[in-house]
Amino acid sequence: MDDLRARLISGFVWRSDPPVWPQPRAYYADCSAWWRDPDVIAGLGPALAALCEDGRPTVVLGTESHGFLLGSLVALHLGIGFAAVRKQPERASDDDIWLVRRTPPDYRDRNLELAVRRSVLRRGDRVLLVDEWAATGGQVLACRQLVEDAQAHWLGAAVVVDALESAADRRALGLRGLVHVRELRHR
Repeated sequence: MDDLRARLISGFVWRSDPPVWPQPRAYYADCSAWWRDPDVIAGLGPALAALCEDGRPTVVLGTESHGFLLGSLVALHLGIGFAAVRKQPERASDDDIWLVRRTPPDYRDRNLELAVRRSVLRRGDRVLLVDEWAATGGQVLACRQLVEDAQAHWLGAAVVVDALESAADRRALGLRGLVHVRELRHR
């Protein structure tokens, strides 16, 4: 686990576009080196699953798009299924029932619509949410609401980077991370 954490931290870079005066430089997270490192990919499924060892999930939930990758790795490691949560889904020609929730404002001050097919999130499921990053907790909260709408059981969330500012929100959401954003400060 220590080697994986070291690889995650060393493979992370804060990047920025050139500033446009009078606006300050805006930084964004670049995790692309993680997906190029086969040791990171091999380690993420077991490491994220270990954050919820006592929960015995029956399904892993993941949000579009990195949550699809990470959630599948965790589901494969645990030998269980994966349920995909779509952002801003288009369901016009779909006859399946969808559970839908709107997020509170995210780090870009957007409210997103999140949706999951009712057929893949079942009553009584024990659900672990897996994602790359939790900044405001808004998507995690909306996913927990989707789980509750399905009459399933929320076990918590396992993320690569925990950037939540509020310890109370972290506890309420049952969120655990492999790395805290403080460890990714500008180098």
